[in-house]
Amino acid sequence: MCAVLFALVTWQTAVGGPLRTVDERIGLALAGTGPKPLTQFLSDLGGMPVALPVLALALGEALRRGQRARPLGAAVAMAGVPALVVPLKVWIDRPGPLTDATGYYPSGHTATAMVAYVGAALLLAPYVGRYRTLPVAALLTLATGVGLVLRGYHWPLDVLGSLALCGMLLLLTEAAIHRFRRRPSERHAGPGRGRGAGSRRTGHSDGAAPPVGPPVSG
Repeated sequence: MCAVLFALVTWQTAVGGPLRTVDERIGLALAGTGPKPLTQFLSDLGGMPVALPVLALALGEALRRGQRARPLGAAVAMAGVPALVVPLKVWIDRPGPLTDATGYYPSGHTATAMVAYVGAALLLAPYVGRYRTLPVAALLTLATGVGLVLRGYHWPLDVLGSLALCGMLLLLTEAAIHRFRRRPSERHAGPGRGRGAGSRRTGHSDGAAPPVGPPVSG
Protein backbone atom coordinates (compact mmCIF):
# COMPACT_ATOMS: atom_id res chain seq x y z
CA MET A 1 0.00 0.00 0.00
CA CYS A 2 2.83 2.41 0.80
CA ALA A 3 4.50 1.63 -2.52
CA VAL A 4 1.29 2.17 -4.50
CA LEU A 5 0.52 5.41 -2.69
CA PHE A 6 4.06 6.71 -3.15
CA ALA A 7 4.06 5.84 -6.86
CA LEU A 8 0.71 7.56 -7.40
CA VAL A 9 1.64 10.73 -5.51
CA THR A 10 5.07 10.96 -7.13
CA TRP A 11 3.63 10.45 -10.62
CA GLN A 12 0.94 13.10 -10.15
CA THR A 13 3.43 15.55 -8.69
CA ALA A 14 5.98 14.99 -11.44
CA VAL A 15 3.59 15.32 -14.40
CA GLY A 16 1.36 18.05 -12.91
CA GLY A 17 -1.73 15.85 -12.88
CA PRO A 18 -5.16 16.66 -11.44
CA LEU A 19 -4.12 15.46 -7.99
CA ARG A 20 -1.35 18.06 -7.94
CA THR A 21 -3.82 20.77 -9.00
CA VAL A 22 -6.11 19.94 -6.07
CA ASP A 23 -3.10 19.71 -3.79
CA GLU A 24 -1.93 23.21 -4.68
CA ARG A 25 -5.38 24.71 -4.15
CA ILE A 26 -5.59 23.16 -0.69
CA GLY A 27 -2.01 24.09 0.13
CA LEU A 28 -2.44 27.74 -0.80
CA ALA A 29 -5.66 27.93 1.21
CA LEU A 30 -3.95 26.51 4.30
CA ALA A 31 -0.58 28.28 4.04
CA GLY A 32 -0.17 30.95 6.69
CA THR A 33 -3.17 29.85 8.77
CA GLY A 34 -3.06 29.01 12.44
CA PRO A 35 -1.02 30.56 15.26
CA LYS A 36 2.45 31.17 13.87
CA PRO A 37 4.38 30.20 17.05
CA LEU A 38 2.50 26.90 17.26
CA THR A 39 2.80 25.97 13.59
CA GLN A 40 6.48 26.88 13.61
CA PHE A 41 7.03 24.71 16.68
CA LEU A 42 5.27 21.79 15.00
CA SER A 43 7.27 22.12 11.80
CA ASP A 44 10.51 22.26 13.81
CA LEU A 45 9.76 18.79 15.22
CA GLY A 46 11.07 17.43 11.93
CA GLY A 47 14.35 19.31 12.07
CA MET A 48 17.62 17.48 12.64
CA PRO A 49 18.39 19.36 15.90
CA VAL A 50 15.14 18.05 17.43
CA ALA A 51 14.50 14.65 15.89
CA LEU A 52 18.01 13.22 15.82
CA PRO A 53 18.72 13.64 19.56
CA VAL A 54 15.49 11.76 20.31
CA LEU A 55 16.60 8.86 18.14
CA ALA A 56 20.13 9.02 19.58
CA LEU A 57 18.82 8.71 23.14
CA ALA A 58 16.69 5.72 22.16
CA LEU A 59 19.66 4.13 20.41
CA GLY A 60 21.81 4.57 23.50
CA GLU A 61 19.17 3.04 25.77
CA ALA A 62 18.64 0.09 23.44
CA LEU A 63 22.38 -0.59 23.21
CA ARG A 64 22.71 -0.33 26.98
CA ARG A 65 20.04 -3.00 27.36
CA GLY A 66 21.78 -5.35 24.98
CA GLN A 67 19.98 -4.78 21.69
CA ARG A 68 22.13 -4.96 18.57
CA ALA A 69 20.14 -5.63 15.41
CA ARG A 70 17.39 -3.06 15.92
CA PRO A 71 19.71 -0.11 16.77
CA LEU A 72 21.74 -0.91 13.67
CA GLY A 73 18.56 -1.02 11.60
CA ALA A 74 17.34 2.31 12.98
CA ALA A 75 20.68 3.97 12.24
CA VAL A 76 20.73 2.59 8.68
CA ALA A 77 17.14 3.74 8.11
CA MET A 78 17.98 7.27 9.24
CA ALA A 79 21.06 7.31 7.00
CA GLY A 80 18.80 6.25 4.14
CA VAL A 81 16.57 9.32 4.49
CA PRO A 82 18.84 11.81 2.70
CA ALA A 83 19.96 9.11 0.26
CA LEU A 84 16.35 8.69 -0.87
CA VAL A 85 14.92 12.18 -0.40
CA VAL A 86 17.64 14.33 -1.97
CA PRO A 87 17.65 12.64 -5.41
CA LEU A 88 13.84 12.82 -5.51
CA LYS A 89 13.92 16.53 -4.68
CA VAL A 90 16.34 17.13 -7.54
CA TRP A 91 14.35 14.99 -9.97
CA ILE A 92 10.85 16.34 -9.23
CA ASP A 93 12.14 19.92 -8.83
CA ARG A 94 8.86 21.15 -7.35
CA PRO A 95 8.55 24.78 -6.21
CA GLY A 96 7.29 25.55 -2.70
CA PRO A 97 3.93 27.11 -1.83
CA LEU A 98 5.26 30.59 -1.00
CA THR A 99 8.55 30.69 -2.91
CA ASP A 100 9.99 30.22 -6.37
CA ALA A 101 12.73 27.96 -5.01
CA THR A 102 12.45 24.31 -6.01
CA GLY A 103 13.18 20.92 -4.49
CA TYR A 104 10.21 20.60 -2.15
CA TYR A 105 8.99 17.08 -2.98
CA PRO A 106 9.19 14.98 -0.88
CA SER A 107 9.37 16.71 2.50
CA GLY A 108 12.70 16.08 4.21
CA HIS A 109 11.40 17.28 7.59
CA THR A 110 8.51 14.81 7.46
CA ALA A 111 10.85 11.98 6.50
CA THR A 112 13.27 12.84 9.31
CA ALA A 113 10.45 13.02 11.85
CA MET A 114 8.90 9.71 10.82
CA VAL A 115 12.10 7.67 10.80
CA ALA A 116 13.45 9.25 13.99
CA TYR A 117 10.29 9.06 16.09
CA VAL A 118 9.01 5.71 14.84
CA GLY A 119 12.51 4.29 15.06
CA ALA A 120 12.81 5.49 18.67
CA ALA A 121 9.37 4.05 19.44
CA LEU A 122 10.35 0.62 18.13
CA LEU A 123 13.61 0.68 20.08
CA LEU A 124 11.85 1.49 23.35
CA ALA A 125 8.78 -0.70 22.72
CA PRO A 126 10.21 -3.82 24.47
CA TYR A 127 10.44 -1.87 27.73
CA VAL A 128 7.47 0.50 27.50
CA GLY A 129 5.11 -1.25 25.09
CA ARG A 130 4.24 -0.48 21.48
CA TYR A 131 0.75 0.66 22.45
CA ARG A 132 2.43 3.56 24.27
CA THR A 133 5.39 4.43 22.07
CA LEU A 134 3.96 4.08 18.55
CA PRO A 135 0.94 6.40 19.07
CA VAL A 136 3.29 9.10 20.38
CA ALA A 137 5.58 8.64 17.37
CA ALA A 138 2.64 8.81 14.96
CA LEU A 139 1.33 11.96 16.66
CA LEU A 140 4.71 13.71 16.47
CA THR A 141 5.11 12.78 12.81
CA LEU A 142 1.64 13.96 11.82
CA ALA A 143 2.08 17.15 13.86
CA THR A 144 5.25 17.86 11.90
CA GLY A 145 3.42 17.47 8.60
CA VAL A 146 0.54 19.69 9.71
CA GLY A 147 2.95 22.39 10.86
CA LEU A 148 4.83 22.31 7.56
CA VAL A 149 1.63 22.73 5.54
CA LEU A 150 0.16 25.46 7.76
CA ARG A 151 3.42 27.43 7.74
CA GLY A 152 3.51 27.22 3.95
CA TYR A 153 6.80 25.31 3.92
CA HIS A 154 5.38 22.33 2.00
CA TRP A 155 2.41 21.21 -0.05
CA PRO A 156 0.21 18.46 1.43
CA LEU A 157 1.42 15.97 -1.22
CA ASP A 158 5.02 16.67 -0.18
CA VAL A 159 4.12 15.41 3.28
CA LEU A 160 2.02 12.49 2.05
CA GLY A 161 4.76 11.33 -0.32
CA SER A 162 7.30 11.34 2.51
CA LEU A 163 5.00 9.33 4.76
CA ALA A 164 4.55 6.67 2.08
CA LEU A 165 8.26 6.59 1.25
CA CYS A 166 9.36 6.26 4.87
CA GLY A 167 6.64 3.72 5.53
CA MET A 168 8.31 1.50 2.93
CA LEU A 169 11.74 2.20 4.40
CA LEU A 170 10.69 1.30 7.95
CA LEU A 171 8.81 -1.84 6.88
CA LEU A 172 11.80 -3.08 4.88
CA THR A 173 14.07 -2.36 7.83
CA GLU A 174 11.82 -4.34 10.18
CA ALA A 175 11.72 -7.26 7.74
CA ALA A 176 15.52 -7.27 7.48
CA ILE A 177 15.88 -7.22 11.28
CA HIS A 178 13.53 -10.20 11.72
CA ARG A 179 15.35 -12.15 9.02
CA PHE A 180 18.72 -11.39 10.62
CA ARG A 181 17.48 -12.59 14.00
CA ARG A 182 16.02 -15.80 12.57
CA ARG A 183 19.05 -16.93 10.57
CA PRO A 184 21.39 -17.82 13.51
CA SER A 185 18.75 -20.05 15.11
CA GLU A 186 18.11 -21.74 11.76
CA ARG A 187 21.83 -22.43 11.33
CA HIS A 188 22.21 -23.98 14.78
CA ALA A 189 18.97 -25.94 14.79
CA GLY A 190 19.92 -28.29 11.96
CA PRO A 191 17.61 -30.83 10.31
CA GLY A 192 15.41 -32.88 12.58
CA ARG A 193 16.20 -30.78 15.66
CA GLY A 194 14.09 -28.38 17.60
CA ARG A 195 11.08 -28.60 19.74
CA GLY A 196 8.91 -30.44 17.29
CA ALA A 197 11.42 -33.27 16.89
CA GLY A 198 11.76 -33.66 20.65
CA SER A 199 8.02 -33.80 21.04
CA ARG A 200 7.73 -36.62 18.51
CA ARG A 201 10.44 -38.66 20.25
CA THR A 202 8.97 -38.45 23.71
CA GLY A 203 5.30 -38.22 22.86
CA HIS A 204 4.92 -35.15 25.05
CA SER A 205 4.20 -31.64 23.75
CA ASP A 206 6.92 -29.99 25.81
CA GLY A 207 9.67 -32.47 24.92
CA ALA A 208 10.13 -33.63 28.55
CA ALA A 209 10.67 -37.28 29.43
CA PRO A 210 7.66 -39.06 30.99
CA PRO A 211 7.81 -39.36 34.77
CA VAL A 212 9.13 -42.64 36.15
CA GLY A 213 6.76 -44.22 38.65
CA PRO A 214 7.25 -47.07 41.13
CA PRO A 215 7.45 -50.59 39.70
CA VAL A 216 4.13 -52.36 39.50
CA SER A 217 4.13 -55.71 41.26
CA GLY A 218 2.88 -58.74 39.33
